[in-house]
Amino acid sequence: MNTHQIKAIQYKKGEHKEVEEIVVIDKTLHLTINNLTTNNTIKRKFSVLDDSIKEFITGNMLTEGIISSIEDIISLKIDSTEDEVKVDVEIKIDDENNKNNKNNENENITPITSDLKVEKDEILENMEKLRENALIWQATGGCHVAAIVYKDQFIVKEDVSRHVAVDKVIGAGAYEGFNLSNAYIIYSGRMPKDMVIKLVRTKIPILISNAAPSYSGIKIAEKGNITLVGFVRGNRFNIYTNKNRVEF
Repeated sequence: MNTHQIKAIQYKKGEHKEVEEIVVIDKTLHLTINNLTTNNTIKRKFSVLDDSIKEFITGNMLTEGIISSIEDIISLKIDSTEDEVKVDVEIKIDDENNKNNKNNENENITPITSDLKVEKDEILENMEKLRENALIWQATGGCHVAAIVYKDQFIVKEDVSRHVAVDKVIGAGAYEGFNLSNAYIIYSGRMPKDMVIKLVRTKIPILISNAAPSYSGIKIAEKGNITLVGFVRGNRFNIYTNKNRVEF
């Protein structure tokens, strides 16, 4: 587990004492993407947990519209040290196709098509399942958790960033051969436009969260035909957009 035990001072009900706390261990990830078709290079930096790096990088390239499928990846090399992770990726994709695939939030959004529907009890049950599988969060309170649900498969990943956690499960789903237009994401975190656009780009029709959407996220969801379900807590939730995908 990516955790470390430290000493801290706890203040509670007017008293303070020394306690031992568990914190999450994050690293800086340096990513270099080389497009062998155009000779263009992209460099990015992330704060991540050092696990499921291959899935994260693949998911991130999919959700950013850099690639359209895992077949666009020629090679992916990971070098992990104590403090950082370096990843070098080679892809082969035409920039014009990349531009068309990107579906930028500031450009016209192409609505996705999907016949996927989810039953109300499944939403409640899978949110509880997500909490039960959030082992690092339970130990530290210092990360987000996300899952991708496809048929009877449920893949969970955690990370310090909600974006990284979601990219990890999307990458994992891609490697498992999931039909993403028949899968959905359930996770811990808000639903602004920069999160919702990830689903538009990967054609995932439903985003479920224990938190709230923002107005920008709702607008992207309406344009992209994404169903947003928020405030899934206990025995309740709100459906904000494209309500026909939830069955009562």
